[in-house]
Amino acid sequence: MALVKPRLTDHYDLPLTQEEADFAIPFLDDDVPLYVDPFLLWKSPSMQDQSLHTALVSSFNYFGHLARRGKEQEAMHAIIKISECQEAGLGSARGKMGKRIGESSAMEILSLFSLVPQVKSGGFEHIEEIQLFVDQIGRDRVSDLACSLTKSFLIDFTIDQCRKHNIPTNDVTLQDVFDYGTKKFVAEKLSLPCNPQTKTPLLLVPKRWLRFSPWINYDDYFKSAFVKGAQVPKERVAVLQFNRHNYDMVQTFVHQRERQQSDCKNDPLFRPIAVSSARRKLEEIKKLPSGKTGNADQRYEELICQLLASLLYPQLDFADEQSRTDSNVLIRDLIFYNNRSLDFLKDIYDLYGSRQIVFELKNVREIERDHINQLNRYLNDEFGRFGIFVTRNPLPKKIQRSLVDLWAGQRRCIVTLTDADLEMMVTVFESKQRLPIEVLKRCYIEFTRSLPS
Repeated sequence: MALVKPRLTDHYDLPLTQEEADFAIPFLDDDVPLYVDPFLLWKSPSMQDQSLHTALVSSFNYFGHLARRGKEQEAMHAIIKISECQEAGLGSARGKMGKRIGESSAMEILSLFSLVPQVKSGGFEHIEEIQLFVDQIGRDRVSDLACSLTKSFLIDFTIDQCRKHNIPTNDVTLQDVFDYGTKKFVAEKLSLPCNPQTKTPLLLVPKRWLRFSPWINYDDYFKSAFVKGAQVPKERVAVLQFNRHNYDMVQTFVHQRERQQSDCKNDPLFRPIAVSSARRKLEEIKKLPSGKTGNADQRYEELICQLLASLLYPQLDFADEQSRTDSNVLIRDLIFYNNRSLDFLKDIYDLYGSRQIVFELKNVREIERDHINQLNRYLNDEFGRFGIFVTRNPLPKKIQRSLVDLWAGQRRCIVTLTDADLEMMVTVFESKQRLPIEVLKRCYIEFTRSLPS
C-alpha cells in the first residue's frame, strides 16, 4: 500500500512539518487546496510584497493596453499563458492537471479595457475585480494569474527554500516567465525541485499569500454590495453584464474591502479546533455506547478524527482519513505524516520505518485478536511497522501479551489510546502547559517497558 497523500518532503524523507515551513508543502498527486490572494500582497507590511502587487497589476494592465493599441492577438495569447500556473500546484485539480482558459474568455477579459470607462482610463487596481465582470473566472484563475505574474519571485523563493531545507533539485527549463523589463515571456534554465512522479518542475508558494477564497470575490459582492430591492438582475451572468455599466458599484465594494483589510488574513492548511470544542467532543465520546447501536461507531470515528487531528498538531500533520471494507465492516483509519518533530517520533521512524502513522479506531468494549490482525495487515513497508489503536478501554492482559509476542516475532509495535488517555490529552490541551502528544509518548514508553530485553 502506497503512502496516503504523499508530499514532496515525504518522498525525500525530509523531517519538516507544515507549521515549520514558510511555504505550502506540495502534494505529489493533487493540488494544495488553497489559492494565492493578491489582496494579501496589497495589504502586506512587506515592501517586497507590495512591490510585487504593483508589478503584477501593472503587467496585467499592460496586456489590456496592448489590446487597445491594436495588438489583440498578442494580448490574448499573453492572457491565455498566464491563466494557468501548473508549477505552483494550488487549487482543486485532480492529478495536478489544470487547463488554461480559451480564446473567447481571454478576449472577454481584454474587452473590459474598452467597455468599462474607468478601466479604460486607469486600468485595474486589483486583478480580482475581473471575477465581477467575466463568467467562469473564480479563485483558481485569480490565483493562477497572480502566480504567473510573480513567477520570477517564486523562482528565487523556491531556490532559497530548497537550500534552507536541503530539498533536492534538478536542472529544468521553465517556460513562460514574464520579464517585467522587456514585457516578454522567456524560458529560463534553472535548478528547481521536481515532482518525482511526473518529472515536472515545482514552485513553492509562501503561506502568507494563501486563502481559501479571495478577499474580493463575487459571492461577497453579491451579498453585501449589490443593489437590493431595485429593478436589477439576479442571475450571475446578468449581474456581470450589469457591473460593466455600473462600475461605481464595484469600486464602492472594493474600497469597502480595502477599509476592512485588517480582517483579511491568510488561511492555514490546517486550523485546530478551539479548546472549548475539544472538551465538548470528548464529553460526547464518553457518552457514546460501545458498538454500533444507533451508528455510535460512525459518530465515534468522526469525533476522534476531529479531536486527534487538533490534539496532535503541529507535531503530527494530519494526512487523511480512510474508509475501507474488511469482512464487511467499515473501518476508518486516521493517517498522520511522521515528520520526526519529537525524539520518540524519530525513534518510531528509525526503529519501525514509519513514514506515516496509522491510527485504527475501534468503538468496542474490548479489543480482540481479529482487531490486531486487521491493524497488522495495514503495517507494511510504506507505512512502517508502528500502529495505534484508539479504543474505549485498556487492553485485556491476553491481548497485551499478543502485542508483545507480535513485537518479539515480527518487530511490529502497536500501542493503545483509551478514553482515559484522551481525557488526559484534552486536559493538557486546555492547560497549554504541555503537549497532548506527550500522552502518546507515555503510552509508547509504557509499551516498550513491557517488552523482553
